[in-house]
Amino acid sequence: MHTDLPEKELRTYRSAQRDPTDFEAFWQSTLGEARAEPAEASLSAVETGLTAIDTYDVTFPGHAGEPVKGWLRLPHGARGPLPTVVEYVGYGGGRGHVLENLLWAGAGFAHFHMDTRGQGSGWSRGDTPDSCAAGPQVPGMMTRGIEDPHTYYYRRLFTDAVRAVDAARGLRAVDPARIAVLGRSQGGGVALAVAALVPDIAAVVAHVPFLCDFPRAVTVTDSAPFREIADYLAVHRDREAQVHRTLAYFDGVNFARRARVPARFSVALMDDIVPPSSVFAAYHEYGGPKEIDVWRYNGHEGGAADDDEAALRFLRARLRVAG
Repeated sequence: MHTDLPEKELRTYRSAQRDPTDFEAFWQSTLGEARAEPAEASLSAVETGLTAIDTYDVTFPGHAGEPVKGWLRLPHGARGPLPTVVEYVGYGGGRGHVLENLLWAGAGFAHFHMDTRGQGSGWSRGDTPDSCAAGPQVPGMMTRGIEDPHTYYYRRLFTDAVRAVDAARGLRAVDPARIAVLGRSQGGGVALAVAALVPDIAAVVAHVPFLCDFPRAVTVTDSAPFREIADYLAVHRDREAQVHRTLAYFDGVNFARRARVPARFSVALMDDIVPPSSVFAAYHEYGGPKEIDVWRYNGHEGGAADDDEAALRFLRARLRVAG
């Protein structure tokens, strides 16, 4: 069943989320610290048995210079510089098995697939630890360090994501002027943040993006991961204002207001994990050219392969790839 407002109301819904007054200063300082170290990636060729795709094990410096893993997949024998997709992963997942996620390299792109620190045992493999933790938390990542934006988990993850773009731009196979960011669910929320924080990328694709419109989302779904925040506040009843102050620095709505690159969204009206209103909240605030697919009879899987097909058309056009 539909899990949120009627579609007509979703088309006009606006979030109550507001910008912290020091939002830009916070992120300028955060990224300035991270970029004090060169974003040089190390590559190691991996034998996969595939004849059409060359794969490399990647390590690059993320938040605080900590090593973050990833995969780089290239069309076999391709000579750069190539249009490039930097991809971020959904909640609980990591960069996955070396033989997974072959679409983008198979379509002629360089594919820089970032691992997710501290995750990667829920449904796909991960290889990057999260060395920082602060204070009490509900199991999961949503409340790790949530009492202060400087210690919050997503400050580290979003910084890793920006540094992944920086690292990709330093690779010979990559055309630095033709980089798009993409993700589904958590990965879509991360991609929206990067679209605002790295304004000279070429495009962003956010499928059923998570991490948007926290003020509403944590009260209208009983599903994890948003449920983790409600569970935390059910115990730490005196910290509601403090928690929502932190979350405002990481809300896709506030990043969407600042992003200008062409964007493609998708939303599913039977999604009980990411409330459709939270996706529309970010979409309506998005500051650049945008389009959205609405899947009326789907849950959190959204358009699945149909989303991929539409994203492929979208990025071929935006990154000037011959079809």
